[in-house]
Amino acid sequence: MKNTLSIIIPAYNEGKTIHLILDKLKAVTLIGDMQKQVIIVNDCSKDNTEEAIQHYISTNPDINIQYFKHEVNKGKGAALHTGIQKATGNYLIIQDADLEYDPEEYNLLLKPVLNGFADVVYGSRFMGGNPHRILFFWHTIGNKFLTFLSNMFTNLNLTDMETCYKLFNTQIIQSIPLKEKRFGFEPEVTAKISRVPNIRIYEVGISYYGRTYEEGKKIGWKDGFRAIYCILKYGLFKIK
Repeated sequence: MKNTLSIIIPAYNEGKTIHLILDKLKAVTLIGDMQKQVIIVNDCSKDNTEEAIQHYISTNPDINIQYFKHEVNKGKGAALHTGIQKATGNYLIIQDADLEYDPEEYNLLLKPVLNGFADVVYGSRFMGGNPHRILFFWHTIGNKFLTFLSNMFTNLNLTDMETCYKLFNTQIIQSIPLKEKRFGFEPEVTAKISRVPNIRIYEVGISYYGRTYEEGKKIGWKDGFRAIYCILKYGLFKIK
């Protein structure tokens, strides 16, 4: 039986770009002849996200897409919780609905797993020689500070804790109780995954095609303070 990669897409007001990322997913050929399970969780979007998804599903029956919808807006973390619970693939990766990350690079993350070295692989925007859009100085400093702070309490040496691209062994991530419903998901899952006995965590360099706030970027300075709180809560104090 073939291995399957579950691709979790949290979507909020992404009606303009959701079909583009789905086209990219459809075109990707995974190593090891791996199959794809695409799980989209619409977090109560206010635009035409639902219509765009339903149209794509109806016109592309050859791609395995499962669609779920929150009746109230709960946050990105909550959408990821739903997607993780619904995943049935051997492995699971998180994919934002925008175009900041390139699905063609899934194989970079899959390689250490399929070669038997890793259980979890993070895609780092701050290592390797892949293309990176030049955007916000303070945003980059903030990301590196949050990663440094997280590493202090997890004893990991990650370069990009806040990255979207995180690939997990599905059984492992489904066994971890996750609570953060918004952007606190990243430090929480990193802290908790670091405490799994004998866990093997790898990191690979990826590209980054960042968006401006005018183009739809959503994370802001308040989310940075929440991340610090979560790093202390789940990293320093080890809250379960």
